[in-house]
Amino acid sequence: MYKVGIIGDKDSVMGFLALGIDIFPAYEADEIKKIIKDLAEKEYAIIYITEKASLLVQEYIARYKDNKMPAIIVIPGIGGSMGLGMNEVRESAKRAIGADILFND
Repeated sequence: MYKVGIIGDKDSVMGFLALGIDIFPAYEADEIKKIIKDLAEKEYAIIYITEKASLLVQEYIARYKDNKMPAIIVIPGIGGSMGLGMNEVRESAKRAIGADILFND
């Protein structure tokens, strides 16, 4: 059975325990990369990562962008949204459709 995990600072990920999501508190790029690699090998279908953590490993996350699994989804941390998750959705839609249908103007 596939699993779901979340990576980010401890304060941002602790609440996900109540939802049955495996949490992985991490603060440094090397630590985050290792966790992503390990989760991908352990059949995690979805990996949520906080925006702040994703900024540290953007190039590494890009390696998984075209893979079916795991889906790496950027979410806001406890401090609020930085808009990175919406930018990811916008870029995915542009690639799939060929136009920016989610423009904010």
